[in-house]
Amino acid sequence: MDITELILADHHEQRRLFALLDEIGDDPGRLESAWRRLAVLLEVHADAEERLFYPRLLTVGRGAGDAPSVGEETKDAIRDHDDIRAGLRKAARYRAGSQDWWQAVRDTRLANSDHMAEEEREALADFRRHATLQERHELGLEFAAYEAAHANGVPLEDQDPDRYVADHAG
Repeated sequence: MDITELILADHHEQRRLFALLDEIGDDPGRLESAWRRLAVLLEVHADAEERLFYPRLLTVGRGAGDAPSVGEETKDAIRDHDDIRAGLRKAARYRAGSQDWWQAVRDTRLANSDHMAEEEREALADFRRHATLQERHELGLEFAAYEAAHANGVPLEDQDPDRYVADHAG
């Protein structure tokens, strides 16, 4: 179990489920079921990253890709997670399949797509370069167990990016 591979696998599943929404059409029941599965995946994934991955990245990372530092890399990821949560909250206010719901889904998808791209070229690359294989394995086991234990979801709780980094920086 490598934490970076598990995160990439979640990203693939997120992309697949957004594509599934495109395929379903206008059936509110089917859209709601697929959306609920995706929403839980998004919220649990972000929570697991914030509890497990990013605190460890802050201790071993140095910044990668176009991120000037590991702190900035992490703050950006936390802001992205909050944007994704905002989209999830917005979608929850509307009936699946309505125009407003689709707009909220598009907003969530855009925030998530931007986040995944940045995370893949910055945080994951940084962690691969600076964490040992043993650390990646042990953190991967914790990450997988956390996601499994919270398969029904977690509360949507925003984080202040500056406070998050200050609280978790080594």
